[in-house]
Amino acid sequence: MNPTDRTELRSPETGESYGRSLLNRVLIEAAAGGDPLTHVAELPAQPARTTSWPAWVPSELVTALDAQDITAPWEHQTRTADLAATGHHVVVSTGTASGKSLGYQLPVLTALHEDPRATALYLSPTKALGADQLRAVGGLIHDNPLREAHPASYDGDTPAEIRQWVRANARWIFTNPDMLHVGILRSHQRWARVLRNLRYVVVDECHAYRGVFGSHVALVLRRLRRLARFYGADPVFILCSATSADPASSASRLIGVPVVAVTEDGSPRGARTVALWEPPLSAALTGENGAPVRRTATSEAAKIMAALVREGARTLTFVRSRRGAELIALDARRVLAETAPELRERVAAYRAGYLAEDRRELEQSLSEGRLLGAASTNALELGVDIAGLDAVVIAGFPGTVASFWQQAGRAGRRSQGSLVVLVATDDPLDTYLVHHPEALLDRPIEATITDPYNPYILGPQLLCAAMELPLTEAEVGELRAEEVLADLAEQGLIRRRPGSRGDRWHVTAHTHPHDDVDVRGGLGSPIAIVDAETGRLLGTADAGRAPATLHTGAVHLHQGETYLVDELDLDGGVAFVNEVDPGFTTSSRQITSISVEGVLAERPFGAVTAASAQVAVTNQVIGYLRTLVTGEVLDQVELDLPAHTLHTKAVLYTVTPGLLAAAGITDEQLPGALHAAEHAAIGMLPLVAGCDRWDIGGVSIAEHPDTGAPTVFVYDGQPGGAGFSERGFAQLSDWLAATLSVIRSCACQDGCPSCVQSPKCGNGNNPLDKDAAGRLLAAVLGELRDHAADS
Repeated sequence: MNPTDRTELRSPETGESYGRSLLNRVLIEAAAGGDPLTHVAELPAQPARTTSWPAWVPSELVTALDAQDITAPWEHQTRTADLAATGHHVVVSTGTASGKSLGYQLPVLTALHEDPRATALYLSPTKALGADQLRAVGGLIHDNPLREAHPASYDGDTPAEIRQWVRANARWIFTNPDMLHVGILRSHQRWARVLRNLRYVVVDECHAYRGVFGSHVALVLRRLRRLARFYGADPVFILCSATSADPASSASRLIGVPVVAVTEDGSPRGARTVALWEPPLSAALTGENGAPVRRTATSEAAKIMAALVREGARTLTFVRSRRGAELIALDARRVLAETAPELRERVAAYRAGYLAEDRRELEQSLSEGRLLGAASTNALELGVDIAGLDAVVIAGFPGTVASFWQQAGRAGRRSQGSLVVLVATDDPLDTYLVHHPEALLDRPIEATITDPYNPYILGPQLLCAAMELPLTEAEVGELRAEEVLADLAEQGLIRRRPGSRGDRWHVTAHTHPHDDVDVRGGLGSPIAIVDAETGRLLGTADAGRAPATLHTGAVHLHQGETYLVDELDLDGGVAFVNEVDPGFTTSSRQITSISVEGVLAERPFGAVTAASAQVAVTNQVIGYLRTLVTGEVLDQVELDLPAHTLHTKAVLYTVTPGLLAAAGITDEQLPGALHAAEHAAIGMLPLVAGCDRWDIGGVSIAEHPDTGAPTVFVYDGQPGGAGFSERGFAQLSDWLAATLSVIRSCACQDGCPSCVQSPKCGNGNNPLDKDAAGRLLAAVLGELRDHAADS
């Protein structure tokens, strides 16, 4: 929406932009006398382009909007609304805070006003965004005839008695893909009123549906369309996305039908200052194997946020991990306690895993300005309307250019100036981007990767669909599911029955598939984190990552407090913790092996062979390191945890002994060369694959039993694959060229976290040979270039 614009702020002394003025003051306070900036860009303001209200919008709605100072829509809002109102599925792909919500509010509220039986669904990837959009709609229709739309929330936080009212009375239901899957589609007979009269389905922040999560949601939406048709409805889908590559194709893959894209952004935008910040190497600290390390991105971000808060700038700091969010908030509060104690309590952490009441309180405090600074995971990246933010600090590249601009767009609403600071972590991709700003600031947004035909995703989703309504042969063919269904039938989970109108596939009586599907792609049911002393539920964690993060003896952070894990019960789905400050942190140690189950595609390049393959990855957590806050390793503790095997997809390349000899790599250097090249490649795959390094893994071996040659693997971290390794295979040359660039440009002597060390290496980053890895990659790239035409 477009509230009254605020005048662009400028420093009266210099005339510089508000963002640049903030940056200069932060440099004085947070840079500790150094010069961490590698690049500063000034992005100009953009004026608004407005239109008149569409003639079909009822006067009651125009009056309600005018009461909120929304006097005219922007061009993209009108275009979106007109397309949807005339029956076109549409995706609006414009910048953060560009008022995409008005594009769907106009047709939805008009339909609900004109037809007292009409219904609509709103889907968001996060509860926070859904609650925020529900509040916005509630404020718009309050105390006028539009209130008969009866909007209501239906998610995991909705009490049982309210859920019954929603099913019987609500006409615009705000929910998420998880609840749509398990709460609505599974019991669709109870939702017949809603499905029979379904006019619109809004899919907000649809660029968030990528990888395994996006593939699951694509099938959930196909199931929704299928059931709506069964009840006689044909809803129009309105999708909202951050700016992305080819949004029409991405949205079409998501919902399974053609979609029209609206991409011209008519909203105003204040000038933005974007700064790239590389923490300097620390003379006082060394990491594993004595490698030099930089000051951490979390500590740098905490100092920057504290400096901005002292300047009165409302600041949101994004970090990749829940633990990082807690650490940044804790460090910023510590800095403020020494320099501005009256502001200490106005900084907090926000992340997924908090209880609902804690999240709502934090969201309200941010919106009302009681909090001046918040450190958050991407839980606040999507859509929550926190107006008036002055600055965004991003501690570590968030994995995709789309996410970077989405997070950056949280600040600088309308014509207000803003500052965005990207603080590089000790990570190859971060190092590359802060020294190659064009790869971030001038690079097109990635296309969203989804693969609903992944058999590990399609199989369980087919069982859900067949339980809701028996599957027809035509539906099976449309989903290319013949082989998957045959496997399910062999397991006794589904069977074919002949009928007068053709064969139908029915689930067997003992099959209850919905509870076995986690649409977010988590490996197993969530693990509850419980305070052993009080019995209080602190939050939840993904079962697939629990052995590495919640093992007995692990340090767990929650809302600035430190806990030690007493016991991890994987079978019972619970980790018991006690509040204590042990004075150290923990990091797990793991062993990983990989076997090739089948080659999907192969390309020879002379002495190098590249392939895309089905693989089985077996991983076991065998212990953990305890590390003091100074970076000194205290000791290593052994663990006895079960091994886990993941069937997924990988990209791999092999090299011949002749190539190694030509590159001057000896047998003694080979393991370190392969290992270092593997680490750097994992760090750089997000540059071409639209993933995060935590979505993928890698293995390297001097003579792999399945290839008979020195081999480097990089694999998707989800069952069946997520499309990331396949993108790496398709862009192998660009990917490895960027990897080599990072290794060569890093100033360290023997390898550090900015180039070849990995924060999640199960072998303690040993062995690693940075120099040999550079020679290996140069030789591989030479073969790729020389033989590309032949392949």
